[in-house]
Amino acid sequence: MLYKAYGAELLEYQKLTLNNGTIVEVKIWRLPETSTERPHGIKYSLFYGRPGERIVGYDNETGKGDHRHYRSREEPYEFRTFEALLDDFWRDVNAEIESERS
Repeated sequence: MLYKAYGAELLEYQKLTLNNGTIVEVKIWRLPETSTERPHGIKYSLFYGRPGERIVGYDNETGKGDHRHYRSREEPYEFRTFEALLDDFWRDVNAEIESERS
């Protein structure tokens, strides 16, 4: 965990392989201090996809700020709260799973 070295606290970590072969990986840290780029003090990386294929992703990689990936599209994401981030991610993942079933 790269951020552990900087005093970050791991708030959430899960890695699941779903029945359809997709992977969900959630990593969320509380940083020791806020910054211009991360005024909420949270670093996160949320992934849904297959090896080599990101279907849904949320992250705030350095230099890009808060953003969301949906397949090949990338768009800004408005971080509100830790709970809202997880709700938004799981809503998108569940919608994608439902669309794959139809």
